[in-house]
Parts: sequence; structure tokens; C-alpha cells
Amino acid sequence: MRRIFGSVRSRATLGATLVVAVALVAAGAAVLLSLRSNLMEQAGNEAQRTAQNVVAQLAAGKPYDQLDLDDESPVQVVDANGTLVAASDELERISGTFTDAVKPQPQSGGTGTGAGTGDDDDADDDSGRGEAGEIGEGTEFSDGSATIDGESADYRFAAVPVEAGDRGRLTVYAGGSLDAEQSAVNTALTVMLIGFPLLLGVVAGVTWLVTRRALRPVEGIRGEMAAITASEDLARRVPVPGTHDEVARLALTTNETLAALQTSVERQRRFVADASHELRSPIASLRTQLEVGVAHPELLDLDGAVEDTVRLQGLAADLLLLARLDAGERPGDARFDLGALARERAEGRAEVTVEAGSAQVAGSRGQVGRVLTNLLDNARRHARSAVTLTVRREGEWVVAAVADDGAGVAEADRERIFERFVRLDEARSRDDGGAGLGLAIARDVAVRHGGTLTVGRAPAGGALFELRLPQAQ
Repeated sequence: MRRIFGSVRSRATLGATLVVAVALVAAGAAVLLSLRSNLMEQAGNEAQRTAQNVVAQLAAGKPYDQLDLDDESPVQVVDANGTLVAASDELERISGTFTDAVKPQPQSGGTGTGAGTGDDDDADDDSGRGEAGEIGEGTEFSDGSATIDGESADYRFAAVPVEAGDRGRLTVYAGGSLDAEQSAVNTALTVMLIGFPLLLGVVAGVTWLVTRRALRPVEGIRGEMAAITASEDLARRVPVPGTHDEVARLALTTNETLAALQTSVERQRRFVADASHELRSPIASLRTQLEVGVAHPELLDLDGAVEDTVRLQGLAADLLLLARLDAGERPGDARFDLGALARERAEGRAEVTVEAGSAQVAGSRGQVGRVLTNLLDNARRHARSAVTLTVRREGEWVVAAVADDGAGVAEADRERIFERFVRLDEARSRDDGGAGLGLAIARDVAVRHGGTLTVGRAPAGGALFELRLPQAQ
């Protein structure tokens, strides 16, 4: 059961069905209440018309026994004392009115009987005839039941008052049948009880099919991702449906994520391979020298061993810094003077000319200093005679530029030199150059500080490296 309702399609179907069911129940209840109210109003209007017909007769002074009463509807005439003075001939039982009496009481004049109960002689007698009156105001309604000629039914009763001259205030109760209301409500309820489940079944089926069709591409994406996970083949991509909707965008984003993951994994693999290769050479050289020193102490090249150890130490430091940068280490927000840092890093370098004004930046002073050192070391290796280091402000940026008078960098190689373990052909020698990590570290640090590092052509014809960092606010 948990598995069935754990799917999106099942939950969507159940949710849509419940929403439609609630809407249908609410709409059905509203329809039934409206239908019942309208039919009750019609029954009340019918009862009121019947009562007003009798009231008109009473207001005209017509005797009780000559009243024209509707034999198919229950009618009662009650005086101010609550005595029934006239009623329908076939009325056998009544409830819901002022009195449940069905037989009129004899009047003091000796002629007051129910409709149709007087003799012919009485019809010509003036006793029991009252003076003309007027119709009162304020009809009241009530619900009840009555039995007429052996048939019982529910009625809506209307009570209409009338001032009948010397007979005083009378009240006429007349009933309108509720059979039509009950029949219509029962029919509508039956239709709803039969139709609603069928409609809910149709809604559930359509929702199930629509969600199945809509989620089919998602299942394809899931299946392909499972296959990629099992095969570890990051070159594979999930299918992109041609629907141009959220599912298609999900597939595109998934493929972009896979591409970025593939690039990252390949980059890590190259990094590990290149690092292993770069570490192998100084370690092998150092081991050879130490083994020779053990066997022949007089042949030990201490200067070479120290040089290899220093190179190995620098390479390990570069790898550690790259690892911290790849891990997303934050540079901090300490403020420092880039001009002063530039003069500090250029100190002791006879071939470097410094033109650095004061300019405040924020970040890691050590990492930015490492960038300047790497740029100065790179310029020294390629310069013929001179290196220039300048620091200036350009709007919201602080620019540190390192220029040399060497051969420069070909335009085709100006991005490639920032890749890890990349050395141009003329700088392949490990004696003259490094491991190819200096410029990669410099760009990564610049990006981490919200800046850029680019290379172009210097005025003297060599390479011009420009480090741009946002000025500290």
C-alpha cells in the first residue's frame, strides 16, 4: 500500500479525485438546498393563494357554511379564541397549524357549521353572516402534515389573518403540498448518488492516464541516471523530451550537471596523473642521490639533493593550495594595501621595476601575495632584461600589472597557460620552469577574490599579466 501511494502518479490521482469529490459534494449540497428552497417557496405561494381566496370570502362577509374551500388542500379557519369555525370537508388529520381540530365547532348563532354542513333553509337565513371586513397583513408559514380523504402528505402551511367585521379577527390556514419538492429532491439525490461515483471514476482514470503520460519522460530520465550510476559512464546523457516544459528543462539541467561532473572528474583524473608524474621525478632523483650517498658517501651531491627537496616541497605546497581552492576555501575579508604588498614581493629582485600606489583590497593577503610572486617568477623566467610591476586604480577595480620584455605569449596559448600542469614548449625544462601550477593557482585565487587574471601583449613586446581585484569599500 505504501508503495502504491508512494508514486507521484498515485498521489496526483488521489489528490485530483478528492478535490473533485469535495467540489461535487459541495455543489450537490448547494443544488439540493436551492432546489428544496425554491420548491418550498412555490408550495408556500400556493398555500398563500389558497388562504387569500378564503380570506377574501370572509372579508366579504360570507357565512362559514357557505365558504368555497379547496377539497384537495387542507384549510382551517380559526377565530380569535383559537376555535375552529370552518375546515375542509375531507380533512381527517392535521398538524403544524395553530390547532389540530378538524371538525368546526357550532357557533352561538346556531348556524355556524363547517362548509357544506348547513341545510338549504339555513342558506337563506341571514344569521351567521357577518359584516364585511378587511384582509390583515403579515402572512406566516409553517411546515406540517395532513390527511385528506385517507391520503396523508406533508404540507407547507400559510397563515393569513383577516378582520371579519362583527366576527372579529380570524386566521385562515391553508396548505400547499410538498410532494413535488420531496419528489424532485429525491430524484436529484438519486441522480447524484449514481452519477457522482461514475464521474469520480472518470476523473481518476483520466488523471491516472494523463499523469502517466506526463511522467513517462521522468521515468526515462530516472532509468538513464540509474544506468549511468551503474556503468559510471559520465559521457552518457539522459533523453530530452520535445515538450519544452518543466520536464524538458529538468532533462537539460541534468545533462548540464552530468557534463560539469564529467569535466570535473576528468580534470581530477588529469590532476592526479600529472601530480603523480611531477612528484615522481624529484622523488626518484632524490632517492637516487641518497642511494648513491649511502653506497659512496664521497659521491653524494648535497646541492642537488637540497634542490630536489626544495622543489618537492614547493610542489607539495602548490598541490595543497590547489586542493584548498577546489574545496571552496573562502579567502576572508581582511583589508590590505595591494601597493605595499607588491613592493614587498618585488623586494630583492634587481630586474624588477615597481610603480605601485596605495590601493586597498579585501581578501587573503597571503594568497594574493602568492599570485604576485608567481607572476614575478614567471616574468623573470621569460624576460630578457627587465620586468615591470605596476599597481593602479581603475574605477572600482585595483589593477596589478606584471610586464616583461621577453618573447610574449602567442594568442592561441593565452588561455591554455592557465591550465594546470601546462608548460609551453620553450618552458618544458624543469630546471628553468616549474611544474606548470603557478599560473593556474594565480587565476584560481583571482577568481576566488571576485577578480580576473588575463594575459596580453606588453608595450616592450613581452607578456603583460593583469590582476584585477575589486577595490575594498
